[in-house]
Amino acid sequence: MAGYVGILVSDPWLQNQFTQVELRSLKTHFTSMRRESGKLTVGDLASRMSRLKVVGENLSEQERADFIADLYPNLNDEVDFEFFLKVYLKLHAHASARTGSPAKNSSAFLKAATTTLLHTISESEKASYVAHINNYLAQDGFLNKYLPINASSNDLFEIVKDGVLLCKLINVAVPGTIDERAINTKRLLNPWERNENHTLCLNSAKAIGCTVVNIGTQDFIEGRRHLMLGLISQIIKIQLLADLNLKKTPQLVELVDDSKDVEELMSLPPEKILLRWMNFQLKKSPYKKIVSNFSTDVKDAEAYAHLLNVLAPEHSNPSTLTVKDPFQRAKLVLEHADRMGCKRYLTAKDIVDGSPNLNLAFVAHIFQHRNGLSTQTKQISFLETLPDDAQVSREERVFRFWINSLGNSTYIDNVFEDLRNGWILLETLDKVSPGIVNWKIANRPPIKLPFKKVENCNQVVKIGKQLKFSLVNIAGNDIVQGNKKLILAYLWQLMRYNILQLLKNLRFHSHGKEITDVDILRWANTKVSDSGSQSRMDSFKDKSLSDGIFFLELLSAVQPRSVNWSLVTKGVTDEQKKMNATYIISIARKLGCSIFLLPEDITEVNQKMILTLTASIMYWFLKQPVEEKPSATSDSENGSQVETISNSTTDDSASESSVE
Repeated sequence: MAGYVGILVSDPWLQNQFTQVELRSLKTHFTSMRRESGKLTVGDLASRMSRLKVVGENLSEQERADFIADLYPNLNDEVDFEFFLKVYLKLHAHASARTGSPAKNSSAFLKAATTTLLHTISESEKASYVAHINNYLAQDGFLNKYLPINASSNDLFEIVKDGVLLCKLINVAVPGTIDERAINTKRLLNPWERNENHTLCLNSAKAIGCTVVNIGTQDFIEGRRHLMLGLISQIIKIQLLADLNLKKTPQLVELVDDSKDVEELMSLPPEKILLRWMNFQLKKSPYKKIVSNFSTDVKDAEAYAHLLNVLAPEHSNPSTLTVKDPFQRAKLVLEHADRMGCKRYLTAKDIVDGSPNLNLAFVAHIFQHRNGLSTQTKQISFLETLPDDAQVSREERVFRFWINSLGNSTYIDNVFEDLRNGWILLETLDKVSPGIVNWKIANRPPIKLPFKKVENCNQVVKIGKQLKFSLVNIAGNDIVQGNKKLILAYLWQLMRYNILQLLKNLRFHSHGKEITDVDILRWANTKVSDSGSQSRMDSFKDKSLSDGIFFLELLSAVQPRSVNWSLVTKGVTDEQKKMNATYIISIARKLGCSIFLLPEDITEVNQKMILTLTASIMYWFLKQPVEEKPSATSDSENGSQVETISNSTTDDSASESSVE
């Protein structure tokens, strides 16, 4: 853990102010704050720190803003984690002095602050998420007996304890993620069945882009409200922002002028696209300010008033723009949204309080209901000139979710853009091979000078060669320039190295020897053969694997009760193959395998992803206590402890990641 803390905080003085537990807790909160609008500036801190105990309770937002402005006048400067900690310490000392509490010299003051830091839940957010769940899951055959949930009670946290609701919510956000045949939905579930649902939920949440580094199955059992609400928030956010891309909403091309801008737009995270869309519409109104976040910039409700007048002028109320009180204006804005028939789960108070999550959800609902973009966009021709490589897109998705699952300091939205400064790649390398990065020569973001980015990426390439990656003709500048082919090649080999190392480190099986692709292939065939089946795979690109039967037999071999064979199809038609593939992925995740492949990767026999799946099942099986392996007892008791793994390839000569 020391290495991890060392990466988070390089300042020795800061390291002495906090325990490791406190740092991890504060880091999670900092990451959450930054993700709300894509970045965190000095000017954002006053409102975002309202949820911190002592700092939030004993100082008003204006007092926090004045104090911060006196110390740091450059309000547009971006904030990193160490700067955030320093501001936090100074604000806490200021608040303590005002209330007569002792100032902090030891970590004692933080014990109160950080142990409750993430335990405080927003009643407004809870009410909003409950309304969302009641709306989208009302017709679910299993959940309808529990719905509608009373938002003023804590029933939500009881209902989520069996894992079913969250699994269903994931499927609302990204349809088809979980094969619902794999969810345990009896009225009374035993502890093993609940644990299976929890494991399936967490591994599936990771596979759609949620950050669940600090959440385990025990948190479900204990009903940790702040963690459950945080996970629900992430799932709903993914759902609400699902249409904010050019594939789902090609009319978004209207926001840009040429093909170069289209590529830039495609690389933006959905929150940024939503902000760009909002500002695009506001240019049609008298409103002259730029909205850069979903908190301080919208809390006076003026931007909302102008936005809705542009999108739905027939429902406008002249009083909305003349009223002086922001709260009254916010109420009129919501009345306007109601007349439009736009879903919304926030209140006027949530708007004026600057709640980032609820305001983002409100704008996303407005976009979904009426985006005001042309249905006959002439710029659509730009899209036809852009490369449409589905395989590249799928691989980028796998790598992105895998990297995000490792708990790095920054959440990435696009591997081709967000890895170009080298920092996240260095963090990932340090997670995969602890101690391999020379942090003394690494350049921490934000990095303005291009050569500093090149220095980071040169170290990334150097370490890759040290790990025996095939990196012919690859230089650090290729990563800085966003060379897609080379970035994908590097990431593939990094993921492959990760899984092989995890298997190697199970010394009681490997005796410390290197594990090869052939070993994984042999292990899978042996397990299936020993179970009495005649199935086998000749290689990881064996086309007979497309029906999914071999993997179902492998899963059944490692855990006899995992597969319900009455639900398995013959795998003859494309639809039958897809049903089997979806079932395989959900069963593997339910066991405890952290995998990011799609059903198409099985039906099309994607060589890389097939090995991903096989190696993940092997790793899960070999981690189980010896006495449990032959039995049909719980298949996922240790699921939450399984380390995140994601990839490997066939041998180096066959690896598509080798770069000539």
